[in-house]
Amino acid sequence: MKKDTHPKYNEKAKVTCACGNSFVVGSTNDSIKTEVCSACHPFYTGKRKILDSMGRVEKFKERMSKKKK
Repeated sequence: MKKDTHPKYNEKAKVTCACGNSFVVGSTNDSIKTEVCSACHPFYTGKRKILDSMGRVEKFKERMSKKKK
């Protein structure tokens, strides 16, 4: 096998979420920044959160209401 072809594995890489939660995982990176984690993800928390910046959800709901009529 060739030597030095694989990146260095860091067993204590720190993951930091935008919500402020942080935890340690194994990774080839030293630190990872993410926007959503299990502490703030709607699937795990049961809270419904819609991130819509272009009004697509309202357009979809409008089309669905027209179809029902």
